[in-house]
Amino acid sequence: MGAGKVLVTVAQLYNREAEYLRRLEAAGLDVERRIGQGGRLTEDELIDALPGVFATLASSEPYTERVFRAAPDLRVIGRWGVGYDAIDLPAATRHGVLVCTAVGANHEAVADYAVALMLALQRGIVANHRMLTGGVWQTVFRPAIWRATVGIVGLGRIGQAVARRCRGFDMTILAHEPMPDRAFVRAHGIELTSLEELLRRADLVTLHCPATPENHRLINRERLALMKPTAHLVNTARGSLVDETALHDALTTGGIAGAGLDVFEKEPRTASPLFALGNVIASPHLAGIDETSEAAMADRAIDAILAVHRGAPPPRECIVNPEALRPR
Repeated sequence: MGAGKVLVTVAQLYNREAEYLRRLEAAGLDVERRIGQGGRLTEDELIDALPGVFATLASSEPYTERVFRAAPDLRVIGRWGVGYDAIDLPAATRHGVLVCTAVGANHEAVADYAVALMLALQRGIVANHRMLTGGVWQTVFRPAIWRATVGIVGLGRIGQAVARRCRGFDMTILAHEPMPDRAFVRAHGIELTSLEELLRRADLVTLHCPATPENHRLINRERLALMKPTAHLVNTARGSLVDETALHDALTTGGIAGAGLDVFEKEPRTASPLFALGNVIASPHLAGIDETSEAAMADRAIDAILAVHRGAPPPRECIVNPEALRPR
């Protein structure tokens, strides 16, 4: 294909050296970094940035039909992550743009973070810190993690990684998964249940399912009402899985005990009624990012970009829309 331009839109890479980006430059590609005013490119900003770009190392900016129409040179989107809900996949396919994710690169990091949130909530770590630094020395008895019941909603790579960690706490593991890996379920002593039964029984509910139209506000007012008043909800998947208004009501009326949230319905997010609650631990969509997964995610995306640059297909497991492989 000859020389081309790669647009890097990942805010975390904007002002810092990233050794892996030199792989693109070594292949004769021009690397341009750009982020939006709010930390993420808007639709208009993305359209303005795409002329002459054949590949993007993408964050979660919106790739719409309008964007694809304005970007005839675009051939591949390499996601710095595993989600692709900001991409209009049918439109990408119609325009012959491959969408590739960094599958397998950050599931262990997300699992670490989800379990950390479960521990912090169940043992009251943040609340204990606030109590002591507020001048109170007091013992508060809280539920144990050891042999608690965890409900894992979605038993893909991340859900499985969470289950492996939960076994170390001798937890009862419930899971809701439409297409379970039966061998994994048997090997790890997992009980498959309906979502409703899982919500009724679990002390801790952790979400690891995709943001599909069917899963939009999967955890709604009715389902939150099924949970124990002592239970905690953890979401490190996608914000659209949870009705935030209903969650706020459940947290302020004693419907559930607490929540650990790394993702939100609208992002970036620096203000929310949820942030003012003492029984909420919140973070800015960073569960999947640690020093190990950062490079792994970038390398997976760059592998896909370089394959397309050479005229070869990327690794099959990374491609979300293989139908776009047809010649343009």
